[in-house]
Amino acid sequence: MLDLFSGLSLTVGLSLVLALALVLVFEFINGFHDTANAVATVIYTKAMPPHLAVLFSGICNFLGVLLGGVGVAYAIVHLLPVELLLNLDSGRSQVMVFSMLVAAIAWNFGTWYFGIPASSSHALIGAILGVGLANALLTGLPVNAGINWGKAIDIGLSLLLSPLAGFIVAALLLLGFKRLFADSKMHKTPEERRAIDNKKHPPFWNRLVLVLSAMSVSFVHGSNDGQKGIGLIMLVLIGIVPAKFVLDPASTPYQIQRTYDAAGHLSDLYLRNADTLGDYLALDRPPGTDLPQSLHCDPKNTLTTIQTVRRNLDGVRAYDDLPPETRGRMRRALLCLDDTARKVAGLGTLPVHEQADLRRLRADLSVTTEYAPLWVIVAVALALGIGTMVGWRRVVLTVGEKIGRQGMTYAQGMAAQITAVGAIGVANLFSLPVSTTQVLSSGVAGTMVANQSGLHARTVRNILLAWVLTFPASMLLSAGLFSAAVWLLGV
Repeated sequence: MLDLFSGLSLTVGLSLVLALALVLVFEFINGFHDTANAVATVIYTKAMPPHLAVLFSGICNFLGVLLGGVGVAYAIVHLLPVELLLNLDSGRSQVMVFSMLVAAIAWNFGTWYFGIPASSSHALIGAILGVGLANALLTGLPVNAGINWGKAIDIGLSLLLSPLAGFIVAALLLLGFKRLFADSKMHKTPEERRAIDNKKHPPFWNRLVLVLSAMSVSFVHGSNDGQKGIGLIMLVLIGIVPAKFVLDPASTPYQIQRTYDAAGHLSDLYLRNADTLGDYLALDRPPGTDLPQSLHCDPKNTLTTIQTVRRNLDGVRAYDDLPPETRGRMRRALLCLDDTARKVAGLGTLPVHEQADLRRLRADLSVTTEYAPLWVIVAVALALGIGTMVGWRRVVLTVGEKIGRQGMTYAQGMAAQITAVGAIGVANLFSLPVSTTQVLSSGVAGTMVANQSGLHARTVRNILLAWVLTFPASMLLSAGLFSAAVWLLGV
């Protein structure tokens, strides 16, 4: 890890340290918000003492980040247009990273201070959208070119539908519990359990389900939210020390060969469908000798890009064997091939079996560009876990007592947590970021309605207001910071 500072000037080294620290601060505050939600129910119902709950939650978060892959991480990264990602080593791109981080941290900290379960995911995504749009306006690009709208729509739908699903499914699950176990002690609140049964803890089986579901929420939270920090750190590393991180330095000869072969197969696929893709990809034009210097990914340069990839990777067994400038060129070429393949898939002209082959080839092309070193994963996991241990109390009180007019029953806690595990787990399968805060809080609200407990209007209003305001507030804040920094620094 420390070798990443070798050869850097003092200014660049300090910039790198500050950027990495800001990402970890964001994940630390994310622990206040989202990971605290993961243990809120199990602490409130006295299923686990707080110190054990946050300890085991931290361990499950760590395992979730470690085993969750990087699909969600790069879904976040690719909210930015590929043209901006191609030039991440510019001063403007470094300003972009700092602006989005400061905006997301400021909003997260403010909502945590007031005990409102606002969404860290919304804050981060809003900040990314803000700098993308501001960059487009400042560079004279069309507004619709400022962000990757296809990816933004996919993520927006996942963030919108997941809390609605959480509300409905948790309510239905609670109604099922009430029908199947009508006389069970699971329908008591912790206060009723103490007053009627003179017991402090839930019944054994209820307690077991509460504990297991809470730890499962922590695991899927780590595998989803933790990846957002991973994606941010990779943006920082590629932007500030591109020579070391534009391609995975730990890539095996097999992975490099896989990328080399995928480029050739991609050319074959396009040529097989020349009747529908010929004009779009200029397949009748002979490929050039090298990529043009423009940072714009032009689909008509696809054959040239494929030829460049295969020529530079022919016989290569380790990326360290390539000069730094060639590695940068390879990253640019692979990003452009993936971007063009995504656009080709969106045309809707390919047969179904060719669409499936194109998805597999995109995965092979990105195998050495979409990665994260182990130390990055471990650092993010630790930041999440420590944040949970420090700031859980405010959010636990809101989730347990202030959403509904009555305290939460054991059955409600189980229904909300099981629903959250399912919803976030499904999102992980499709590499879509969702908000643990929204899913779990919506699940609790759904169980309150199903239990005819009623909702605290003021708390629900504050939560909804935070959800509604998070996107525009973080967008405006990050766009303002980015624009001011570009003007002051002249980058």
